[in-house]
Order: sequence, then C-alpha cells, then structure tokens
Amino acid sequence: MTFSERDRRALLILGFAAIGVMLYVLITDSSAAGEADTPRESISSAEKRLERMRKLAAQVPGREEIYKRVSAQLAAREKRILQADTAAQAQAQLLQTVRRVAHGQSPAVEIRASEFGSVRPLGDNYGEVPVTVTIECGIEQLLNIVTELTTQPEITAVSEMRIYSANQKQKTTNVRLSVSAVVPKRLVPEKKGASF
Repeated sequence: MTFSERDRRALLILGFAAIGVMLYVLITDSSAAGEADTPRESISSAEKRLERMRKLAAQVPGREEIYKRVSAQLAAREKRILQADTAAQAQAQLLQTVRRVAHGQSPAVEIRASEFGSVRPLGDNYGEVPVTVTIECGIEQLLNIVTELTTQPEITAVSEMRIYSANQKQKTTNVRLSVSAVVPKRLVPEKKGASF
C-alpha cells in the first residue's frame, strides 16, 4: 500500500494531534484527580476551619446559659397564665378576680352587670379571654381598680374603658370596663375554613 504525499501529511498531522490530545488529557487529568488543594493550601484551609470551629465551640457555653435564663424567665411568666379547662371557666375566674378587686375598695364597689366576650388568639402561642363589667364608683376608686388589676398574679390588662357621669352630688361615674387575661392556646377555638 502506497501513500501519496497528501496522505502522509494528513497522517503526520493526525499523529501530532493525537500526541497533543494525550498531553492535554494527562495535564488536565492530573489536576482533576488532584482537585484537592495542594498540601500547603489544604493545611491552611484546615487551620482556618479549625479556628472557626473553636470559636463556635467557645460560644456554646454562653449560648446554653442564655437559653437556660430565657427558659426560666418564660416558665416564670407562664405561671401567671390563667389556667382553666375551658374558656368559660377561664372567664369565670377572671370575673372572680375583677369582683375581688372591686370589693377590696373602700367603700366596696358593686359590679352591676357583666358579660363575656369570645376567646381570641393572642400571638401564636396564647389566647385572650375578655370580660366586660359595668360599675359605679368614684374616679379614685376606678384608678385603684385599674392599678390593682394590673398587679394581679394572673396576667390581666384593661383593654377598654368607657366612663359616663352618674351622680354629680356624690361625684361618681358609671364605668364600662373590659378586662382581658392570657390563657393557653388550647382554649382558643379553631377557625374552620370555608368548604367548597
């Protein structure tokens, strides 16, 4: 078999191309196999990772202490949540608290009417039970009642207050007072979505 001059040049170019491809594969293959950093770079990056891990490990005891303190504070505050089996029982307890505070005034303040509102969510983890009472008292007594309600062992707050004049000779006022207390989330009725 005889090759023409043109065929010889093509074979020669093909040979050089094959050698070039083999050299390229060997060069790129050795770096691909050694994708890991060079020893100096891997030691340097390992030292940096080690230092970062040491810093994180040093922060763990401090974070655990903060977690313990916050958990203790939360437990102490949750003891002040009004505990009851049902929402109606929680509202009755709240009404008893309002009555106790009103009767503790000098002279005692009588609750003329009371009504219960619906339990509503308070944030993601708690609920709120409202009770509205109507009383007639002096301004000083009203201030004392509001102050004492906020200092009760239960978490209570006055959410609404409407004051009307009552007896100008005795300087008393009619007051419609809405008081709320914090309850566990389980007492809040679940809202049911619309069904299609």
